[in-house]
Amino acid sequence: MFKRFSMSEITFERVSGHLKRRIAYLDSLRNWYASEFGRTNRETLAALKNKHAGERAIIICNGPSLKKTDMSLVERETSFCMNRSYLMFEEWGFTPTYFTLTNELVLRQFLDDIRALAMPKFTDFAYRELLRPEDDTRYFRLPPRLADRFEGDLQRPISSGGTVTFATLQIAFFLGFSKVIIIGMDHRFKARGVPSAAEIRHNEVDEDHAHPNYFPKGMKWELPDLIRSELAYKQARNQYEKHGRRIIDATVDGACTVFEKIPLHEALARP
Repeated sequence: MFKRFSMSEITFERVSGHLKRRIAYLDSLRNWYASEFGRTNRETLAALKNKHAGERAIIICNGPSLKKTDMSLVERETSFCMNRSYLMFEEWGFTPTYFTLTNELVLRQFLDDIRALAMPKFTDFAYRELLRPEDDTRYFRLPPRLADRFEGDLQRPISSGGTVTFATLQIAFFLGFSKVIIIGMDHRFKARGVPSAAEIRHNEVDEDHAHPNYFPKGMKWELPDLIRSELAYKQARNQYEKHGRRIIDATVDGACTVFEKIPLHEALARP
């Protein structure tokens, strides 16, 4: 952690925020095991394990490269989307299969939009009073950690890896997918700032995502930590390959070098 951040970036606000999240997680952990709500969710997860064994899935990230991606190839595939991807559903002409969210800032600022999505959702158990079971939600545990670890079982706590994509790779693994194809993971940002620190958006147009109003001016967001993400992605690749599974990066001109690179149409044509 300290090798990647200068001392000026390790502020009281960030440290206290981390401590608050740890305290809040203790309450979440107690309810996971002690409440009826938690028991029901654990049963729901148990029923989902290996539901898609041997199948393939598309993970749709939200980078600008999606504008260069033939989304008609994804329409009939089992797919995951995340965060504010719903802004592109009409343009794509389809609704993905599953939705994943790990960022509380996104959830609180666009809660009504996300609740209204007509698809199964996965999010942190700590957000259960925001995204409710009647919103078609399943929950995992996402404790605050200084070190990430790939976890293939949603019945155990998972790591964020600094990106919802890493959480989604763990969900896909738990559901049994043997082949995962990632698109829209550009892995580069024009915005500058402190990684993982909450900041106010000042640009009129969002050039870092596939929709110009994805993160609009005035909203709070967290600049991604690309180094942390890469370290997490390497764990994901290792675990998938260890179990005879594959992760393919079909992002058009993506900057991430962790995963096997194959164009989308070829990745879909291969077994």
